[in-house]
Amino acid sequence: MNDRKKALVTGGATGIGRSAVLALAHAGYDVAINYASSAKAAQALATLAQLAGAKTMLLPCDVSDEAAVRSMLAKVEAEFGHLDALVNNAGTTAKWKVKDLESLDMAEWDRTFAVNVRGLFQVTRAAVPLLRKGTNPSIVNTASIVGLRPGPQPLPYAASKAAVVNMTKTLAWNLGPEIRVNAVAPGWMEGDWMQRMLGDKYEDMMGKRAKLTPLKRCVTADDVAETMMSLIQGNRFVTGEIIVIDGGFTSST
Repeated sequence: MNDRKKALVTGGATGIGRSAVLALAHAGYDVAINYASSAKAAQALATLAQLAGAKTMLLPCDVSDEAAVRSMLAKVEAEFGHLDALVNNAGTTAKWKVKDLESLDMAEWDRTFAVNVRGLFQVTRAAVPLLRKGTNPSIVNTASIVGLRPGPQPLPYAASKAAVVNMTKTLAWNLGPEIRVNAVAPGWMEGDWMQRMLGDKYEDMMGKRAKLTPLKRCVTADDVAETMMSLIQGNRFVTGEIIVIDGGFTSST
C-alpha cells in the first residue's frame, strides 16, 4: 500500500518548481508534475523523483486553459485520489525596456495575467475538492518581491505578482479552516530566470545585490523550496501570509 502523501506542482519542470518537486519527493510525497513546454526537463525530473521513492505523474497543460486544467485535475484524481499539497508555481513574464512604457506588448501583458493570475485561480479552484480529501492540506503560491515593492521587472509581471499576493490572502479567507494558503516572495534569484532578465549584466548586478544582502548571497531555487516545505509540513496556524525570501535585503534597504 502506498501511504505517501500527494502533491501537485505547476510549472514543475524547471527552477523553483523543480526544486519543489524534489523536496516533496524526498519528504515522502508522490508528485504530479505540471509543465507547459519543458517535456525533456520534466521527464528527467520525474526520474530523479522516482529514485527518491516517489510515484510521479507528468501533466503537460497550459494553466491558462480552463478546460485543460479541469482535465488535468481529473487525471490527478484518478491516479492519486486526493491532494495534500498544491504548489502554484507556473508563471511567465513579458519583454520590455526598463522605464519605457511604450515597449510593452499588450498581448504579452494579457498572456502574463492569463498564466500568473487566472491560471493560479483555475488550478486552485479545480484542486480544492481533492485538497479537502487530503490531510492538513496546504497551498503555496509563488509570488515575488516585485509584487510587494518596485523593481526592474516588467510591469505586467510585477502587477501579476501583486495580484498573487492579494489572491493568496483572499483564498486563505475563503478556503479556511480546511485548507491553508500562503505564498513565497523570492528576491533576486540565481539561475536562468534572472539571466534572461538581466542579460549580460547578470554577473555584475547579482554580485552587487549579494554584497548589499545581509546573508551575502542571492536566493536559490532550493532556498525557496525549503520555505515552501516549511509552510506545507509545519506552520499549522499560519495562513494568508507572504514569506519574503531574500536574505534580508528588503529589511536592510
